Amino acid sequence: MKLNGMIVNMPEEKLFLEEYEDQLGEEHIGTSTETPLREDAFDIDDQEKIKIISRHFREIMLTLGLDLTDDSLKGTPGRVAKMFVKEIFSGLNPKNKPAISLFENKYRYNQMLVEKDITFYSNCEHHFVPITGKAHVAYISSGKVIGLSKINRIVQYYAQRPQVQERLTIQIANELRSVLQTDDVAVVIDAIHLCVSSRGIKDNSSRTVTAEYGGVFLEMERRDEFLRYVNSK
Repeated sequence: MKLNGMIVNMPEEKLFLEEYEDQLGEEHIGTSTETPLREDAFDIDDQEKIKIISRHFREIMLTLGLDLTDDSLKGTPGRVAKMFVKEIFSGLNPKNKPAISLFENKYRYNQMLVEKDITFYSNCEHHFVPITGKAHVAYISSGKVIGLSKINRIVQYYAQRPQVQERLTIQIANELRSVLQTDDVAVVIDAIHLCVSSRGIKDNSSRTVTAEYGGVFLEMERRDEFLRYVNSK
């Protein structure tokens, strides 16, 4: 068997894979800037996915020893499945990508526009526990402007999938570059990972900050201006 260019032989294969998966989870090794999806990811519709996930989550609960005849638990598999497909992982489906309208920059505003403190909720793809944080976004118009709420929607769309923070940061920046037709984009994300605070090391005071800069934001002066806006009260 080949894994990232490495040959894995039996009978040690299973143990190796388990150790390799653990390493991926702890070391935060990324696969690419694109969310890793199979080619057949959308061959079945949402309702069928909900049925399948509900059945499997029921088995997980039973394996844990929970009594699914209890009034509080019997509807949980279906609720979790619907939440996965329709809410917290809805950003996996390109059909849910927000439609973006651009407008002429009639004001001739040629300074940076900053949309900061955009609250988002995502999930760590290594342990499927929440990532919560704030995104701060800036761009300089190349002749077009975007509705402010659309920036928030772009952040939410890419957050609503299993993620690593580094990829999320780049995906938001790349989408804004594409939509706004400019490289003059900056994204900073400040987040708390429950895979750090609620398990493992259980450090509930640390935060993770990632950034992606393009165009004029690669210049120190512009970057510092953006960060002053982000840090202002």
